[in-house]
Amino acid sequence: MLSPSHLGAHTGYHLRLVSNAVSQDFARRLEREGVTVAEWAFLRSLYGVGPIAPSVLAETMGMTKGAISKLADRLLAKELIERADNPDDKRAHTLSLTEAGRDKVPVLAAIADAIETDYFSVLAPGERDALRRILSILADRRGLSNIPIN
Repeated sequence: MLSPSHLGAHTGYHLRLVSNAVSQDFARRLEREGVTVAEWAFLRSLYGVGPIAPSVLAETMGMTKGAISKLADRLLAKELIERADNPDDKRAHTLSLTEAGRDKVPVLAAIADAIETDYFSVLAPGERDALRRILSILADRRGLSNIPIN
């Protein structure tokens, strides 16, 4: 009978170890700002674009229309986005950031940047670039393109 491999022998184990730490720390810091990781990704996806149809946003983020609708409802309640009727199609609407939402995105981006520094500055710049490149190659070859939100 073969001896089972050790946990640390798996690349996925190390990826999950680091990913969990980074994700949990990021979620805690965003929580202090009153948003979730999914809400941050939603807000960042709206930043710098004009009013956008929820279906287009869903496709961009790799989410279902239902998930986008739930996130939109939460962000509408927080007054970080607004919903407007589409003048070309009375059955449709668009989503865009409010002024408060536009102001919030750079604050949240600074938190993301701080997480990046906190966790990855222990690597030399070339190592960081290599890690990002390798992870990008893996994501591309596996067809992984949805924005990670949990």
